[in-house]
Amino acid sequence: MTEDEILSEFRSVEALLEGHFLLSSGRHSAHYLQCARLLMNPERAGRIALAIAQKIPRDVRSEIQAVISPAMGGLIIGHEMGRAIGVDAMFVERPEGVFGLRRGFAIEEGMKILLVEDVVTTGLSSREAIKAIEAEGGEVIAAASVVDRSGGSVELGVPFFPLIELNFPTYADDEVPESLAAIPAMKPGSRKGPNTA
Repeated sequence: MTEDEILSEFRSVEALLEGHFLLSSGRHSAHYLQCARLLMNPERAGRIALAIAQKIPRDVRSEIQAVISPAMGGLIIGHEMGRAIGVDAMFVERPEGVFGLRRGFAIEEGMKILLVEDVVTTGLSSREAIKAIEAEGGEVIAAASVVDRSGGSVELGVPFFPLIELNFPTYADDEVPESLAAIPAMKPGSRKGPNTA
């Protein structure tokens, strides 16, 4: 899939939003990618997972023993990546604020893991999830996502294979342009916060 084809998929399901958004990273943006809408169609989600799998070098793909994704955003694409690669898919979640495995999920010592996210902006959630996987004995050998919002600048400590790289500007609280600050901020992501869309 080309970048234009992927963005066309986002637009076709009204998953590329414009306004003032407070991202889960805490930064502000005039654009928000609602991957849940993009992935709500199982056929489309499967096609996107296959396209991501093709970006991962064959030698890396052949080592992957399981896929783990952070809940909530990574659940659908993580599951579809497990299907595309032919391995089990699990997820980490943070009901108490720190990622961990629950629901009977377990990692064997040294198990080689692919971390899968929907959107990566600063990489904070990915790095937290990697830390949790390593604490359980897993070895994250690569990461993948539908979108890298950092435009290629994010550092996860492992090889990273996004389907597309975008560089929509994001702003810290004290950097928000006046034109954007004039619009009430919405927090459309899965983490709790004010103005949740």
